[in-house]
Amino acid sequence: MNEPVDADRDRAAVQAALADVERRIDAACERAGRDRDGVALLPVTKTVAPERVAWAIEAGYRVFAENRVQDAAAKAEALADHGLGWHLIGHLQRNKVKQALGFATCIQTLDRESLAERVAAQLAARGERREVLMQVNTSGAASQFGVAPEEAADLAAVITGHPELEWSGLMTIGRFSDDPEDTRDCFRTLRQLRDDLQERFGQALPVLSMGMSGDLEVAVEEGATLVRVGSAVFGARG
Repeated sequence: MNEPVDADRDRAAVQAALADVERRIDAACERAGRDRDGVALLPVTKTVAPERVAWAIEAGYRVFAENRVQDAAAKAEALADHGLGWHLIGHLQRNKVKQALGFATCIQTLDRESLAERVAAQLAARGERREVLMQVNTSGAASQFGVAPEEAADLAAVITGHPELEWSGLMTIGRFSDDPEDTRDCFRTLRQLRDDLQERFGQALPVLSMGMSGDLEVAVEEGATLVRVGSAVFGARG
């Protein structure tokens, strides 16, 4: 008998959390003197059931992020009637590219030449183009994926050689730390790298996907245009 009440309470909590994160972004933009319209919240739905994602849809969100291809494909199918966009933000294996392209409107984790080649080939076979971001390992941690900053230009040359890849920017995961300030150099590195690549390749790269629940303010202060937030919206992962 308590299920509807619990669901209503959870819905209200998720929607309140979304509003709270938006206020955090507002404050960070104000501190940095940035236009608030230049930063978007990308809710991350890893382990989140479709019915809970629907509460964010009710709140006006239409683009979400997922980590795992199989989970994302099922979620995209369950919510297909809503006309959503889905960003893949988890490590992508080459044998999962075909499945990923079935739902992903943007692949944020292009981090190696072989993957870029596979994605481009699959898109060519479909007669499609797709937005992609280059994932960069700005922390230097061996446990994190992404191309090394000093190798990013080589990967960029491969990406720009494929018209099927609509390269719009860069993505990174900040250094894992309890202190958000420890991530600032990671985000600054990404922004500076973006500026260098824009100049080198003569191409606008407007998207900087960086910042998560614990460090989004620092990311916004350093130029993030997309912040990927999961636990601060939907609660701790199960």
